[in-house]
Amino acid sequence: MQENTPAPDGHVADAVKNNWVDTWAPPWTRPYLRLSRADRPIGTWLLLIPCWWGLMLAMLSDQQIGWYDLWIAIGCAAGAWLMRGAGCTWNDFTDRDIDAQVERTRSRPIPSGQVSGKAALVWMGIQALISFGILLTFNAAAIKLGVLALVPVAVYPFAKRFTWWPQVFLGLAFNWGALLAWTAHTGRLEAPAVVLYLAGIAWTLFYDTIYAHQDIEDDALIGVKSTARLFAEKTPDWLRRFLALTVGLMWIAVIFSALPNASALTMVFILAGPWAMGWHMAWQLRGLDITDPAKCMQLFRVNRDTGMIPLFFFAIALFV
Repeated sequence: MQENTPAPDGHVADAVKNNWVDTWAPPWTRPYLRLSRADRPIGTWLLLIPCWWGLMLAMLSDQQIGWYDLWIAIGCAAGAWLMRGAGCTWNDFTDRDIDAQVERTRSRPIPSGQVSGKAALVWMGIQALISFGILLTFNAAAIKLGVLALVPVAVYPFAKRFTWWPQVFLGLAFNWGALLAWTAHTGRLEAPAVVLYLAGIAWTLFYDTIYAHQDIEDDALIGVKSTARLFAEKTPDWLRRFLALTVGLMWIAVIFSALPNASALTMVFILAGPWAMGWHMAWQLRGLDITDPAKCMQLFRVNRDTGMIPLFFFAIALFV
């Protein structure tokens, strides 16, 4: 393994090139913004998109659209950015010794010495408190769900130590917004939101297994578990199963969200969303090479577009 030496400018190895943090942010803020993955925005999108799925389907369910829904969408976006940052800070704090042994992650702020463990915990607390302030603008049921979301967030970093399926725990955390946003709109948690949540977990298993193949050799050396290591050369077969689960569960969620109020035309658009998302996932599979880390990262990042596809169709269905 290589010596743990950060880049001279503090740039993180898997960050987007010429990102705004490395280019425009004041130098003193950069280590903390890197700790929050602000230089790698894909995670914020993957946390936010299920929130918007839940909000859209809730509006389709009761055919009620108001200005408060705009605030829910904005609040979810701000909360996703903040809680993704807090979660990543917690993840990097708990994984600091592991990250120092993995080539792709040893340049992160804590293992590279840019941020101390104590400072990281303070930064995590600041982000979480601001996010909690946003959560308090939602209804009581949504607030309770938001607080409960801390459980999978707290557990996830340890999952790779005791299970071959840590991606399930990531899915539990990253798709919680589908439950929260639905409840923020309707005031109650209902079955379609739960099925949508399960669809999101299947999607997370799809994209994060691809992501985990970047580190499969280092993970094997240090004993870290993942679905990538578990599936190995059978990964494409498992990804097809996750694709089918994602599309099938989302179809169930959207059908029970829209009925009985939706017109035939509305149903066409709302069902087209999961179908088009599935085709985008199938396109990823055609280009997948699990032995090429750069390709795995590229495909992982395009899942922002994958998740946005249903939103496009849901938005049309709201207004037809």
